[in-house]
Amino acid sequence: MTPMARQGDRTGRKGTGQRRRGGPSLRKGSGGKSGPAPESPHSPARTLGNKRPGKVAPKRKSSSRTGRRTRRTGGARRSLLRRLVSGTAVAFVWGLVALVAALRYFCYTLADVEQAAESGRRPGIFLNDVDGNPVLAKGDLYGDPVNAADLPDYVPRAVIAIEDRRFYDHSGIDLIGLARALWVNIVEGRVRQGGSTITQQLAKNIFLTPERSIERKIREALLAFWLEWRYDKDHIISLYLNRVYFGSGAYGIDAAARRFFSKAAAEVDLWEAAVLAGLLKAPSRLSPAANPGGAAERGRLVLKAMADTGFISPEQAARTAASTLRTATEPDGRGYFADWVLAQVNRRLGLVDRDLRIGTTFDPGLQRLAAETVAAALAGRTNPSQAALVAMSPDGAVRAMVGGRDYGASQFNRATQALRQPGSAFKLFVYMAALERGLHPDDIVTDARVNVGGWAPGNFDGRFRGSVTMREAFAHSLNAAAVRLADRAGRARVAEAARRLGVTSDLAPDLTIALGSSAVRLIELTGAYAAFANGGAGVIPYGVERIEGVFERSGTGAGEAVAPGVVASMNDLLSAAVARGTGRAAQLAGRPARGEPGPRPSFRDALWVGFTGKRVAGGGVG
Repeated sequence: MTPMARQGDRTGRKGTGQRRRGGPSLRKGSGGKSGPAPESPHSPARTLGNKRPGKVAPKRKSSSRTGRRTRRTGGARRSLLRRLVSGTAVAFVWGLVALVAALRYFCYTLADVEQAAESGRRPGIFLNDVDGNPVLAKGDLYGDPVNAADLPDYVPRAVIAIEDRRFYDHSGIDLIGLARALWVNIVEGRVRQGGSTITQQLAKNIFLTPERSIERKIREALLAFWLEWRYDKDHIISLYLNRVYFGSGAYGIDAAARRFFSKAAAEVDLWEAAVLAGLLKAPSRLSPAANPGGAAERGRLVLKAMADTGFISPEQAARTAASTLRTATEPDGRGYFADWVLAQVNRRLGLVDRDLRIGTTFDPGLQRLAAETVAAALAGRTNPSQAALVAMSPDGAVRAMVGGRDYGASQFNRATQALRQPGSAFKLFVYMAALERGLHPDDIVTDARVNVGGWAPGNFDGRFRGSVTMREAFAHSLNAAAVRLADRAGRARVAEAARRLGVTSDLAPDLTIALGSSAVRLIELTGAYAAFANGGAGVIPYGVERIEGVFERSGTGAGEAVAPGVVASMNDLLSAAVARGTGRAAQLAGRPARGEPGPRPSFRDALWVGFTGKRVAGGGVG
């Protein structure tokens, strides 16, 4: 091949390459002039009408491009799915982090459960009798902490059956129970069942306020989960039994058992346990003390629930429900004594901000006797309508107190609050003042008509005895003789004798003081007589022996108030009144008694104060 031919061949190959690239130079000739290029299989197709050809779109390979499009669409879908999954995972993680943070915050702001359970309640005051046994409790009463495992099994089971029968199956929130309660309420058309578990109730009881809000419900749920995580079921039910309110100021099942049945929680029977569990729905309305019928009806419902859950047999439930429910009662009026003691405690301690256990002078046996005596005196009578009685030891320790016919109907204490004219019982101070002036029981005093500024007192029987000994004048409660003795001893000395022996009320500044015209309190008058029962020591009646960790009594009174000789002479006079005078009705077989009545024209207003060797008592009706 010649050089020219080789050159042409190279040129042809070059041109071919240019045509494949489709560039504009494909339209130029070899001489460099412009003009139409010859047609060839590689030339672009012309347009219609022999118009100048434009750019020709490349040929499409339809199958390959459709595959690429499908691959692109599938990839986009997979990418979207990956983004959704990734976003959901991120949201879940952050939600979990937020939940954990919320739980940590709530838990951090919570006090310890045991400490929280002791907060937010009024202090309780527990009164024990002279032998250390419980008398009464005031304020919020918390019994001894109990462990559910140490109680008869029917005690916690009664609560679980009526309050949360799936207690051992849920983790703080019972979704099945919520659904069941919702369905029952819809069917009944009213709120008949609640969905709160025992754990939720415990959380609300210990940590939360009574407000109703979404935030509080969320906190309640979180706290329920937290309690379930921190404690086992037995501990939770024990906390619940120790904390929940049963009414009448009783918090916890031991306090409720003591208040309503006078026994510890470990000693209640099945029937009592059912009644206690039934109180949780409406503690005030279903109280056995105020509504025994309602409490028993609710107790029967608890027994049925226990049978339905398999805790007891239906036969056992029926047999128990048919038995008699016996609740603790206070027929002896001990509430009067308790109120008087608490008033003493308040005067000594002021505002009480913690639980107090108080040892008192109360004698339950003597209290029963006092209550029976008052009841017998008022039996079948409407006038007098009230009575009072107080009994104490010679040192002033009050052993029994009845302040009225019925403490439930009236809490006014006629033994400690009422001011009444003592009548002849006040002559004790007149004769004491005369004896202190040097007179003797055998000295003569005149019982004859006396007129003091138009006031001319006579005797109860309308007769005057003339000249009589002081002993006879006192024994028969001769009024004219007493007025003359008061004038002889001096009215101021009579008043001073009464003050020295504990009378604090206002006293008449004239001779009417001799016949008891000045109103005094029964407990003060009785305390004054106690000085002659103990040998002359002044006493201040008291009911508190000790306050645990605060106070222990030492000493009993104001020391010697009456000289021994005067005490002996006064006891001579008091004995004569019982032996052959106006106090004969107070004679006791085999025991010497001394005292003086305060006679009135009729039984409607009578009073008596006296003593034996071990007891001093004062009583009155009116």
